[in-house]
Amino acid sequence: MTSHKKNSLATTSTCHEFVAARDFLLCHRDDYETTYRDFRWPRPDRFNWAIDYFDIMAENNSRPALRIVQAEGLKSFSFAEMSRQSNKLANYLQSLGVKRSDVILIMLGNEPSLWLAILAAMKLGAVVVPTSLLMTSHDLTDRINRGRVSCIITRHDHIEKFTGIADHCTRICTGDAPGWFAFDDYAAAPSSFIPQSETCALDPMLLYFTSGTTAQPKLVIHSHNYPIGSLSTMYWIGIRPGDVHLNISSPGWAKHAWSSFFAPWNAEAAVLVVDEQRFNPKTILEVIRDEDVTTLCAPPTVWRMLIQENIGDYRNKLREAVSAGEPLNPEIITRVQKEWDVTIRDGYGQTETTAQIGNTPGQKVTAGSVGKPLPGYRIRILNEQDEDATEGEVAISLNPPPAGLMIGYLQPDGTVSPLQDDVYRTGDLASIDDDGSLTFVGRTDDVFKASGYRISPFELESLLLEHPCIAEAAVVPAADPVRTTVPKAFVRLAVGYTSDRKTALDIFQHIKERISPYKKVRRLEFCDLPKTMSGKILRSQLRRQEAANNGQRKECEFYESDFPELK
Repeated sequence: MTSHKKNSLATTSTCHEFVAARDFLLCHRDDYETTYRDFRWPRPDRFNWAIDYFDIMAENNSRPALRIVQAEGLKSFSFAEMSRQSNKLANYLQSLGVKRSDVILIMLGNEPSLWLAILAAMKLGAVVVPTSLLMTSHDLTDRINRGRVSCIITRHDHIEKFTGIADHCTRICTGDAPGWFAFDDYAAAPSSFIPQSETCALDPMLLYFTSGTTAQPKLVIHSHNYPIGSLSTMYWIGIRPGDVHLNISSPGWAKHAWSSFFAPWNAEAAVLVVDEQRFNPKTILEVIRDEDVTTLCAPPTVWRMLIQENIGDYRNKLREAVSAGEPLNPEIITRVQKEWDVTIRDGYGQTETTAQIGNTPGQKVTAGSVGKPLPGYRIRILNEQDEDATEGEVAISLNPPPAGLMIGYLQPDGTVSPLQDDVYRTGDLASIDDDGSLTFVGRTDDVFKASGYRISPFELESLLLEHPCIAEAAVVPAADPVRTTVPKAFVRLAVGYTSDRKTALDIFQHIKERISPYKKVRRLEFCDLPKTMSGKILRSQLRRQEAANNGQRKECEFYESDFPELK
């Protein structure tokens, strides 16, 4: 770290404890066995990451903390500047009546105000509700009401969404608008911030709404231990001090906090983001090349879009590349390895956690495996009888609970339902091999039976994505008079392919040659796939859609039985 400001004995001690844990992971970044065996979470009674770590690390630190690529050019902000400006914003918010435990809905894009607002809220001890700019007035009403929001910080061009639904809130926007306080007025506030009281490590800090792939979004409460828990994410990505880290993610979701906030700043690396209205793969490739990006985190959808370009023309300094979420096409991993000499490593986590499982730097990556439990996470695979098994539900041991795990879910009455029992069940199914590597089967809600056999949509989707014509795929059960249900694939084609009989035959042939007959996809529909705002495919919507269809064939739907040549 650059310096250790003597704010108080407690603060300095807490900072050293956190940095010691961080440095242990950095020093053993290529030695998974030692790291997993010996790492222990810091467990302070009092902890405020923004004050006890970030401000101390940032004092007189002129290295870049945040770099934002915008249409008008690159803007860069040092650690010292982010610390000083967030102090001003914290004082400004305090002058407007915002206090400890108040709930602040922050709806901003990839702009400096977002990072400043989160830092300032943390320093105040307020609770942040990260919110996507894609939210509608209906979505915002739900978040404001269920989240008990008392303050809103948003952009000027989104204030109309709050008309008539947030009159009781302190309203702040980046610009001038009647009835709203101006965000930029913070610049006149004092640059030194003194908290009114200490922060308990278990005080609420973040309130996340899950993406709601299978039901109404849940309200996830994370404490001030969450930045400590983000050390697992830092380790998985492989970020080092001085790195330039680019994460392709929209603000408002846990992945943005994972990889565009806590993980890189835990490592004292620069956060690089691209602020653009629409995603452009060529722009991203140019940024990776021109801004000397060393570590890159992107979802599978983005990786698929990138390799449709001539990525070999964009030579770069990438050392680490990771992906998490939907299945990643093995062809993509091979292509990136060939063109950039870097291996994309999968990882896994949830809104309820930081990164739990991953393929870590320096370790052999097994095709199809999401990796091994990350330091600080004790993972168990449980069958339906709650017994340890080689295949079953992924569960996290709570003896003791990892620092990156939520406190619990916020209930309608305002109470938090704490985690109970000895494990937290993730709702995801996986198998584990002899060396401890996990391979995902799918969500417990997504797995179904066909002809009496259990079908893993994740497995079939991974297989489908190996075909070059398929950009995205989702598999759900479809009613069948003989087999009761059969696997049906909803497919979005890559650019340049046509949704015709020839393409369908090619896909069915691809499946037949690679999987057991009882698992085969029997129906295929070409279409766009419904998604959550965070980009996850809504399989639950596809299941409901298919159930309501009553077996009626769609215009762009093909049956395996349509093709005699497959017999």
